[in-house]
Amino acid sequence: DLELHLQRCQQLSVTVLTDHQDLSNTELKTIRNSAAPQQYRIRAKLRTYKPQKLHQSVKLHCSKCNSLQEVPDRDDFDVILRGSAGTAPNPELQNTSWYESVTWTTQDQEQRKIAIHFVKHDEMLQHPENTLLMIEGGTLKEIWKLSKRFKCVIPVRSTEDDLELLDLSAPFLLQGNVKYYGCKQCSTPKPLKNLSSLAAEQQPSWEPTEIAQVLGIELLQYVFIMKFTLVDETGALNAYLFDY
Repeated sequence: DLELHLQRCQQLSVTVLTDHQDLSNTELKTIRNSAAPQQYRIRAKLRTYKPQKLHQSVKLHCSKCNSLQEVPDRDDFDVILRGSAGTAPNPELQNTSWYESVTWTTQDQEQRKIAIHFVKHDEMLQHPENTLLMIEGGTLKEIWKLSKRFKCVIPVRSTEDDLELLDLSAPFLLQGNVKYYGCKQCSTPKPLKNLSSLAAEQQPSWEPTEIAQVLGIELLQYVFIMKFTLVDETGALNAYLFDY
């Protein structure tokens, strides 16, 4: 279990220096028998490394509960979107004081109903590169097209009396090519109308950290993790790389 490995690594970690010629080489056996934390310079061979494929090294990390999870793939997101598309947009939740709505029905066999809600600033729409929008009923392809043109895209669905975020298995925010996720365990989603407080700022920046905060989302961070097994004539040592 990678998470358990990392927790143990954090408890028993040592710092391995690859430079600093003033330090003499220390055998791995000595390091294994030493109390942490210490600094050592080693000379060893790389026996194995995990994961074998580089893209598998990227995980999502919650700094609050210290959990790690796999980055969901496109298919997971697509399934959630298709599930939410079964609920038609609620007309009573369109064109409010803080967003302007556009709706239409697709011309394909599914005849999906789509609604896009453009968040306003000073009762005006902003330029696309500064605009945050919310979309109901969109497919993955449609959402990617919007995220290339507009600054921020939030997938939502209608309830009887409000708009709400999708399941947190899906990204709660897309910005360019980056998908932002929230921790299911630590997040307490708040009403989307809280976004109006950001829209009221003099120059809304729509930063993911600010959006997450007003929506009650504990933002997951992308981290890079690898495990190396180093060996010399005295033994073996596992080394972990964990970085944002």
